[in-house]
Amino acid sequence: MQIQVNLKDNPYKVFVDEPYFLELNTKVALLSNPKILGLHLNSLLKRIKCEELFIISVKDGEEYKNLASIEEILNQMFNSKLDRKSLLISFGGGVISDMGGFAASIYQRGIDFINIPTTLLACVDAAVGGKTGVNNHFGKNLIGSFYQPKAVYCQSEFLRTLNERELKAGLAEFIKMAIMFDENLLDFIEDIDETTFLNANCKDEIFTQIISKSVTLKARVVENDEKEAGLRMLLNYGHTFAHIIENQTKYKIYLHGEAVAIGMNMANSLALNLGLIDEKECKRVENILKKFKLPTTYKIKNLNEFYEAFFLDKKTHHQKINFILPHKLGQGIIKNDISKDMILKSLGQFQ
Repeated sequence: MQIQVNLKDNPYKVFVDEPYFLELNTKVALLSNPKILGLHLNSLLKRIKCEELFIISVKDGEEYKNLASIEEILNQMFNSKLDRKSLLISFGGGVISDMGGFAASIYQRGIDFINIPTTLLACVDAAVGGKTGVNNHFGKNLIGSFYQPKAVYCQSEFLRTLNERELKAGLAEFIKMAIMFDENLLDFIEDIDETTFLNANCKDEIFTQIISKSVTLKARVVENDEKEAGLRMLLNYGHTFAHIIENQTKYKIYLHGEAVAIGMNMANSLALNLGLIDEKECKRVENILKKFKLPTTYKIKNLNEFYEAFFLDKKTHHQKINFILPHKLGQGIIKNDISKDMILKSLGQFQ
């Protein structure tokens, strides 16, 4: 399946489970990590022909998604004498996709890059849409750029090597999209057999469906709002809370999708207190998260510290926090007029 992302300045295609061979008349840097290279490098090399191929391997994990790693990547690109016509391929999960796109966007003021995601999370979300960047002491993805890939190649075969945690983390991002944009997708998710799915024993068709449905939806959102001025902000549902959780736990306790699952539950508690959704809707989402063994609770140690961290969120403007909340299932809303007392009341439910 081919899904077109119709952006005015840089249209591109996302290929989902389609055979491909990349014949590239230039030097290529392949960015990945040791785990992915050990599992899938030989398979990928059969699909690439180029002038020269340089492999750049960085440490695996969200805690390494920082400026130090970017400098390491750039140094290896310079040592390989890549020029402005060279190409970078990000081959890995969301961390690799984010860092690869960011490195490509700033190397000699920008070179082309391609995403070949190897995790469900990257396939359904991180690899598509052009949000790139790294974390720092102040928070997650606070340093970065909007920089679109030239193409994205999603292959279900790579997902068969994922463990249960990685699969459910990816599904959390798909659940997020369903709650924000299409309640029918929640029905689809509820029909998935969780035992088969979490053991990666399902046929490729279910992966293909999840990826294609997610990418099709995200492509339409990005086409309408590439730089996150409005509609695209809804894709951050759960993330306002999740990014604080990840930063507070130094990216060592939760995978990104796991933190997003907790963040969605926190956002739903706030939405319930505001009367935007009812108990039945709130419980439905929580049950879906629990069905796929995703975490839904987090113990906040310091309410005021957690609250103040909201003001470092990229969606905060003029000291007003933009919360992404469900107005009803399948329809998201941006709220920036919520009182501090109401926010603290909702956070207090997680102490």
